[in-house]
Amino acid sequence: MTELSEVLPAVLPPAKRSKRRDPQRLLPRWLQVLVIVLLLLSLAPVVYMLLISVMPDLDAAAGKIWPSEWVLSNYVKVWSTVDLARGLMNSLIASVSAGLIATVFGLGAAYCLTRFSFRGRKPFLSSLVGLQSIPGVMIILPIFVLFSSLGATLGIPLVGTRPALIVTYLTFAIPFATWLLVTNLRQIPVAFEEAAMIDGLTRFGALRKIIFPLMVPGMVITLVFSMLVGWNDVLFASVLTKPATATVAIQLQTFASTTEGGSLPLYGQLMSASLISAAPVVILYMIFQRQLIGGLTAGGEKG
Repeated sequence: MTELSEVLPAVLPPAKRSKRRDPQRLLPRWLQVLVIVLLLLSLAPVVYMLLISVMPDLDAAAGKIWPSEWVLSNYVKVWSTVDLARGLMNSLIASVSAGLIATVFGLGAAYCLTRFSFRGRKPFLSSLVGLQSIPGVMIILPIFVLFSSLGATLGIPLVGTRPALIVTYLTFAIPFATWLLVTNLRQIPVAFEEAAMIDGLTRFGALRKIIFPLMVPGMVITLVFSMLVGWNDVLFASVLTKPATATVAIQLQTFASTTEGGSLPLYGQLMSASLISAAPVVILYMIFQRQLIGGLTAGGEKG
């Protein structure tokens, strides 16, 4: 027995140690360099915006890359030059409202699509993805005519109000939110609800006490994506808002067009306003970076 134990280690090959695969080794060295170069090129305009926001307007007009002096007051003056606070508030109200409504309705629709079998369920799921490919330019005129006609019939002006803008955002946010929540609900076993209903809970009680707590991470991701639909919009807001309800994107567009006719455009304030308006989106991406990537990759799962 002792001889056998001494011979076996010499005959058998040594066990391979499990090494953690380095993701960087999946790409060749030249491709890694190319990706880094492309990332730097994509960041170059943002860095130049940051430099223009702190340089004198004369330097920006002359096309200088580095400021001759630092003008940090642009970030203070822009609040009085442009009604940036109202624009940010309008964008926040419209995007958050659309995100919350889309998340709630998307959860109900996703629950029905994943827990019940009915005719046309799979074509309906496929149509949710197809709706995302419809360009907004194609429906902007019908939506404007619809709100104008409906407002004239009801005697209530709808064009230029926040509810009209929120309803417009929901036409894109609800299908996208439903699809994201469908992929999350598929990962929750039906046995959890069945066990809860055996214990005496109704289907709605199982949804509220069992499914809803498990869906909180997915609902957060859905809320963030649905908010971005309204925050990044310029097309619909330019048609369906008025000066009192204009979003921050429309405020920037108006500011840029009004400064073009002057003797010296306010490049520094314009760039500082652009960076301020982009800050909430950047902060959201930084906070929910992993969850956002996970929510996108979950859409590739089959049910």
